[in-house]
Amino acid sequence: MSDVLIPGGRDVRGTLEEPADDPDAIVVACPPHPQHGGSRSDPRLVAVSEALQDVGIACLRIDYGSWDNGYGEREDVRNAIRWADEQYDGLPIGVFGYSFGATQALLAAASGRDREVAAVSALAPTAQLADDLDALAALEALTCPTHILYGERDSTVDWERLVERARERGDTVTELSGDHFFIGHHGQIADAVSDVFEDVLLESA
Repeated sequence: MSDVLIPGGRDVRGTLEEPADDPDAIVVACPPHPQHGGSRSDPRLVAVSEALQDVGIACLRIDYGSWDNGYGEREDVRNAIRWADEQYDGLPIGVFGYSFGATQALLAAASGRDREVAAVSALAPTAQLADDLDALAALEALTCPTHILYGERDSTVDWERLVERARERGDTVTELSGDHFFIGHHGQIADAVSDVFEDVLLESA
């Protein structure tokens, strides 16, 4: 485990965790809403990171820079993707996020200018943060394998439209029996996310 400072003009820091052997891919993990306590130590992100290491994939869990209504945070994720690309010399890159971070994962992956990501997994995303931060539009723009996970009793975010469209597109959709916080389901989440990234990223490595 090591601490990382992400270049890009904002104070963005991350925790990099790698498998015992050289990784075959890397995933950037995006935390939930920073104004509601979201950080790289979120237990759902940590569980996913641990599962990824078990299958040979490194994970960079980031904190966002200062609050910027979703715009600077999207750029933080883009910069983390650029850092991963430079540090890992062309290895496949995935992006994972939870809640606000899931929406940011979709937005950043759809708008990346320097490097296309190989896969996206979004846990409990909301369809829209602002008129021009539209995860549904981002989903439409994505051509890489995309995975949407949602809680069937989640009344916190507007996930229904994203899930419906993901199913129409033939994306992978995982339904979880829980609300937005998925208490007791962290292991199930980690297994589902790591399975998708293992199938997609390691196949393309």
